[in-house]
Amino acid sequence: MAINIVLVEPEIPQNTGNIVRTCSLTNTILHLVKPLGFSVEDKYLKRAGLDYWNLVEIYYYDNFKELIQKYNNGNFFYATTKGKNYYTDMSYPEDSFIVFGKETKGLPDEILDKNWDRTVKIPMRQGIKRSLNLANSVNIILFEALRQLKFPYLE
Repeated sequence: MAINIVLVEPEIPQNTGNIVRTCSLTNTILHLVKPLGFSVEDKYLKRAGLDYWNLVEIYYYDNFKELIQKYNNGNFFYATTKGKNYYTDMSYPEDSFIVFGKETKGLPDEILDKNWDRTVKIPMRQGIKRSLNLANSVNIILFEALRQLKFPYLE
């Protein structure tokens, strides 16, 4: 039983590398939805993830629909600055999927429009055009889910 992090079309290799590192240290599964804005052989991606790549289950998908079809009974939560719920207001069961969009645009409207009741947001100061870094956002929400589950498989 593990939490799943889904990155839809990530663009910045350092963010994904840092998320790989987090996933390895928390026994979290990572799902990457193409197109990726970098090569998985990218030196910045590898440097950010250090030697953690072999410690993470990573799955690749050609599109988001492929992932949804594979896990059609999954518990999905969608992180967005436009979210309906604070990330702390949700209950994350084992095997939850927490979905994040690309750094420059977030999740596409076609995904959000079907899932507003499952959207989560991190409270932030209003009036600022930029949001938290993707890797930081993953960490914040992931650790809330892990906390609720009493940090399974961790010290």
